[in-house]
Amino acid sequence: MKQTLLIYSFIIYSILSCNEQPKTSAPIHAENWANRKIEIKEKDSLEYGKSYLSIYSQIYSISQHKTHNLTAMVSLRNTSDTDTIYLLKAEYFDTHGVSVRNYFNHPIFLAPMETTDIIIDEKDVAGGTGSNFIFEWKIPKNCPEPLFEGVMNSTMGQQGLSFTTQAKRIK
Repeated sequence: MKQTLLIYSFIIYSILSCNEQPKTSAPIHAENWANRKIEIKEKDSLEYGKSYLSIYSQIYSISQHKTHNLTAMVSLRNTSDTDTIYLLKAEYFDTHGVSVRNYFNHPIFLAPMETTDIIIDEKDVAGGTGSNFIFEWKIPKNCPEPLFEGVMNSTMGQQGLSFTTQAKRIK
């Protein structure tokens, strides 16, 4: 009897451990851009730049009539190990070129080698299949340009997909 009970317990434990348990996660907190706010004086001899980054909050699956939602992490990186850089704007646009949102309305700083992120949740499909960002920035002369990258991913069951994009300087 004890041996039978032990076998049944083992079988039930094995079955339960194979089932995927609901995942709990901490809420994603938006970056507090106000803590990064900085005043840039017009007299500062900073170089101005503008970069374009493609982002995909959705991709087509099977046909043009079915889409798959993605989580997008937009990485804003200061590639200088000595200079602070300044980001003036991070504006998110949808497939049709309509502005969805601005992430900050004042200059912010990134310390040397610092990175910050913007997360587009998987449920946020406002950007659609052709969403993108425009970043405006200022850097000291002879400073390396900032790096803007997108990492898009999704997992369903046992399958996952992930890919990246890099910004292109347009001004």
